[in-house]
Amino acid sequence: QVQLVESGGGSVQAGGSLRLSCAVSRYPYTRYCMAWFRQVTGKEREGVAAIASGLPTNYAESVQARFTIWRDSPENTLYLQMNSLNPEDTAMYYCAAAQFCPVRSTWDVNALETHTYNYWGQGTQVTVSS
Repeated sequence: QVQLVESGGGSVQAGGSLRLSCAVSRYPYTRYCMAWFRQVTGKEREGVAAIASGLPTNYAESVQARFTIWRDSPENTLYLQMNSLNPEDTAMYYCAAAQFCPVRSTWDVNALETHTYNYWGQGTQVTVSS
């Protein structure tokens, strides 16, 4: 069973930065596709950033140029660098991984959709104060 464990959340003031990490274990697939999502209580989970082997990284418009996703293969770790944080970024952040990755023609549409991913971490809380 694939296991995802997030860390790095916390409380910061607006304008600050945080780096989230997701330790990945037992992910046996040659092609990977993984993502970060976030969710505010009472709202739907939304995709933030996605990465997949051989495909371009994909970001939600609200985080473009502020967040960066990357994967460290030797460490089997997924990262999300978050800069210029604002209170609207406050949420529980989740790491996700997929067993079957979308093909290139559908990646842009499916990269940040929850139905693409079937493995999820427990989440790490990010709180940004004004």
